[in-house]
Amino acid sequence: MSQQEHLQTVKLIREALLRGDLPALLKFCRDDLEILPAASEKVPWAHPWRGRKEVEQYFKMFASEIEFQEYETDEFIVGGNSVVVVGHERCLVRVTGRIVEAKWVQIFDFRDGLVCRHREYIDTAAWDAGFISEQ
Repeated sequence: MSQQEHLQTVKLIREALLRGDLPALLKFCRDDLEILPAASEKVPWAHPWRGRKEVEQYFKMFASEIEFQEYETDEFIVGGNSVVVVGHERCLVRVTGRIVEAKWVQIFDFRDGLVCRHREYIDTAAWDAGFISEQ
């Protein structure tokens, strides 16, 4: 698969995510996909997820916990078997009603034409604050 095909795949994954179309998103992923979000004790999905079953749980949890108000990609960097995406988001945390605004970097690694690993680096302090309930 070419670097341009990797880039196109990442863009299709983004579109599927925003539509909430889990089957479309998963068709671009290997069965042994590994998702590595930034670690946090307060954010329920902020731990490693491995394999299709766990990844499906990850996306379902993610979708139930937040509502995207804005999710924008600012830059794509393509090299080798990876695509780096720089962006920002504004999300509503449903359980607390708080708004989280954060910048992020995501790295999609490919093997055999499918995503095998996804890493995210994000402002964890902003996300932790989003999950603090008011007393």
